[in-house]
Amino acid sequence: MSDISQAITGRPGAAFVSRFSMRDAGTLIGLVVILGFFGALVPGFFAERNLINILQQSSINACLALGMTLVIISGGIDLSVGPTAALSAVISASMLMAGAPIPLAIAAGLAIGLAGGLVNGILVAHVGLQPFIVTLGTLSTYRALALIYTGGNPVLGLPADFRAVFNGSLLGLPLSVVIVAMVALVAWIILKKTPFGEYLLAVGGNEEAAYIAGVPIARTKIAAYMISGLLAALAAQILIGRLGAAEPILGNLWELDAIAAAAIGGASLMGGKGSVIGTILGAVVLGSMRNGLTLMNVQSFYQLLATGLIILAAMLIDRVTRGRG
Repeated sequence: MSDISQAITGRPGAAFVSRFSMRDAGTLIGLVVILGFFGALVPGFFAERNLINILQQSSINACLALGMTLVIISGGIDLSVGPTAALSAVISASMLMAGAPIPLAIAAGLAIGLAGGLVNGILVAHVGLQPFIVTLGTLSTYRALALIYTGGNPVLGLPADFRAVFNGSLLGLPLSVVIVAMVALVAWIILKKTPFGEYLLAVGGNEEAAYIAGVPIARTKIAAYMISGLLAALAAQILIGRLGAAEPILGNLWELDAIAAAAIGGASLMGGKGSVIGTILGAVVLGSMRNGLTLMNVQSFYQLLATGLIILAAMLIDRVTRGRG
């Protein structure tokens, strides 16, 4: 791709190029198989309303997973996305109920996400703590702050004007889907067309070599966590706009879904590898699977089991492909 890629890998372009790869094609084939399976077993699965519903349900996880993908590519992990979203949601919701202007309330919620990501990034990049431990700690901390702030109570009855911001449609698609599609486009441009995207891939691929090549490692890691926090907060705004309420327990196990979508899409938890296209496909795979299982009246804990097995399968595939590489 550039001199940095050549310095780290010894060959131009190398494995740090993010493009529609064979793994993306494999994820797409998997999605087609899942759609075909449920389409054959569930009447009305391919109805326009249900397909739009799948996209709308997948948009929340896709938004989270895009931020998670950037962190994973950099060699990290963010387990705090769910509590970050919850804290963002209750702050925005309480401001709205107090009469704050809608743009200010949304901006405050997004700022909470950025701040949460900044804390994670500083602890990882400057203090030198392990990403898993850092974000496990902030997972509990941010959740506790959301509960303390609300006294454990939900914030109900959000203004209709706020809900209208996220409940509209454009070109026949829910606005939430359009927003996440725009986020995905920006993430793709970041990875494909900017030095920051190259820095992410380089740091995750070989941090020592990236340092020798002059990559700003600390700033790159911090920025990745801040983007993850921002997108978690954006997902929270979309959800509370749809529901009209914000709960401090919002976002429970969101980190699992986000990691699963990224892993299904080809992101390696070893770092240095990931795809925006694959992550979006991974989110839709999970959304389609859950929608189909729900329509088949399969209990929710079996859906959780399926998610866990998919993560394990994705990690096994990554291990095998890395061994061959």
